[in-house]
Amino acid sequence: MYYVYILKEINKNHFYIGYSSDLKNRFKAHYNKEVLSTKDKQWKLNNYFVFNNIVIAKRFEKYLKSGSGRAFCKKHFKL
Repeated sequence: MYYVYILKEINKNHFYIGYSSDLKNRFKAHYNKEVLSTKDKQWKLNNYFVFNNIVIAKRFEKYLKSGSGRAFCKKHFKL
């Protein structure tokens, strides 16, 4: 399985979008401040999406990181 996930910064309006084939370990890495791009802030898992196809998962992650994808996230996921 492949996961696209959205982390939301605690007490702020920032969010982070990522991809992983092991969501539990990836979130643990974020939580333990082992990921360079998120280590300076506290995050909580806001949403995640499961795919059985790696290509579709990566395309969805790329979409969510685009301008229209970020607008979609803000509207539908209360970010």
